[in-house]
Amino acid sequence: MLFSRALIPTTKEAPADATNASHVLLSRAGYIRRVGAGIYDFLPLGYRVLRKVEGIVRQEMDRAGALEILMPALLPAEYFKETGRWDLYGDVLLRLHDRKGADYHLGPTHEEIVTDIARREIRSWRDLPKNLYQVQLKFRDEPRPRGGLLRGREFIMKDAYSFDADEDGARASYETMRRAYVRIFDRMGLTYRMVQADSGAIGGSTSAEFQVLVGSGEDAIVACQKCDYAANVEVAVAGHSAAPASAGAEPATKDAIARVHTPGKGGIEDVAGFLGASKGAMLKSLLFLAGDAVVMAVVRGDHEVNPVRLARTLGVDEVFLASEADVEKATGAKVGFAGPVAFKGKVVVDRAASLVASGITGANETDWHLKNVVYGRDYLGDIEDVRQATTGDACPNCDGGTLVSYRGIEAGHIFILGTKYSATMGATFVDEKQQQRALVMGCYGIGVSRLVATTIEQHHDDDGIRWPMSVAPYHIHLVTLGKDEAVIAAARSLYEKLGHAGVEVLWDDRDERPGVKFKDADLIGIPLRVTLGAKGLAAGSIECKARLEPDPKKAELIPIAEAAAVLAAKVEVALGARPG
Repeated sequence: MLFSRALIPTTKEAPADATNASHVLLSRAGYIRRVGAGIYDFLPLGYRVLRKVEGIVRQEMDRAGALEILMPALLPAEYFKETGRWDLYGDVLLRLHDRKGADYHLGPTHEEIVTDIARREIRSWRDLPKNLYQVQLKFRDEPRPRGGLLRGREFIMKDAYSFDADEDGARASYETMRRAYVRIFDRMGLTYRMVQADSGAIGGSTSAEFQVLVGSGEDAIVACQKCDYAANVEVAVAGHSAAPASAGAEPATKDAIARVHTPGKGGIEDVAGFLGASKGAMLKSLLFLAGDAVVMAVVRGDHEVNPVRLARTLGVDEVFLASEADVEKATGAKVGFAGPVAFKGKVVVDRAASLVASGITGANETDWHLKNVVYGRDYLGDIEDVRQATTGDACPNCDGGTLVSYRGIEAGHIFILGTKYSATMGATFVDEKQQQRALVMGCYGIGVSRLVATTIEQHHDDDGIRWPMSVAPYHIHLVTLGKDEAVIAAARSLYEKLGHAGVEVLWDDRDERPGVKFKDADLIGIPLRVTLGAKGLAAGSIECKARLEPDPKKAELIPIAEAAAVLAAKVEVALGARPG
């Protein structure tokens, strides 16, 4: 492609709402343009990258035996109403009416629709297993669409759904998809971890995320430095070595509980500083709404409550931090002075908090705290692991392992759904004993358009994007300097030879200053930049710089006579440097 004929509207300034690297660089380099909040055009360069990502995903899904289909984006409400998700999705669901007043919505995901296909087309155990997938637009009315392609209201997803006769078959399908996902992300040149995850509104049991490790990630994960344990902090458990105290046991301190005046000191750090105590000696008591109940969760002052784990412990879908009014009603005190002693309501105590030898906590009275508080002597509650795991915690999976925190971007999510949808929607089959049984399902998603941005979040520098070869819009960015006819002729010859070799080349043939061309090349981020000018031609060589190398400024001189073969080999090696 000739730059002079392309549509590559590079800019010096980033959009005012761009806060992360991928949003800034995709916009500045002319890959995308904003249409509305969370809605974007893919311009030619962006669409080429998107197609490369889709190609890798499709190849590996087909290799894994999945069958591609295409389901509609506009869906009648009856399917979501059948499973209860019409109400569960709430305002995230983009709803509309047709001219007759019937309810419709734009699909945020397609479990119901694919289950409808299964209940109509799968009859016997002989029809199993099946795995159906699509690459399709999805729509979710995000309350705060942000980050460009990372969180939009319209996005492209690959969603696959497996159907098996039993749990063993479902686990085999899950493992097949896990291996396919590993190949996809390896081929894309991403550094990632597969982590245990929460299933959320989709439901199911076994669930794992593929988190691409980037400092700008919105997800927090922890991983063991010794074994392969890794989990999203929503479901991660910190290891522990001691058992909690029990009611009636000898207290760790014999000092009597005592009230202390702490005027205006409601925060953990304020109280700890005022009383000369460590944050680890504090008992942080937070109130949550769980359905109609107000529940107190107690963790150590240096820990945080994990709302997802707390909700699972309480057997509810979600918990919400109580309002100031709710706190005052439940405790009789302002926020910052709640505590488990004499609290009239359900108390959930984190295991680590129950081991605090002589704790400090709110007295349920404004401007007062209690010290020398001991679990089992002064208060009781259900002992559960409800704190958020963090760096330095013991690994729950191995002896001697330590957890380290990372930030990540969720690139893929795999579930075993079980019979959640099939049983509800009557998707059954006849087994070998001629008995009707519900299909056992799995669900496997990849945010295809999100991967375009995620790759940049991991591969960029101050000058621009640094695409891996497998997903770059072009393999080589050819830059010619000046208007010398001999230079143009040599560049055209190289351009044509590379094209015949299957190498994709963007040739910057514009009448621009070298500095402008080089800045655009760095910004656009094509893996190999090849420069040809009068001096190089006179010396019989071209200059090649690899954008993704540790030192992207390092140049290699290649004889012009060998350039086409050497460059084609470099591209082939880069594209082939991936597992099977």
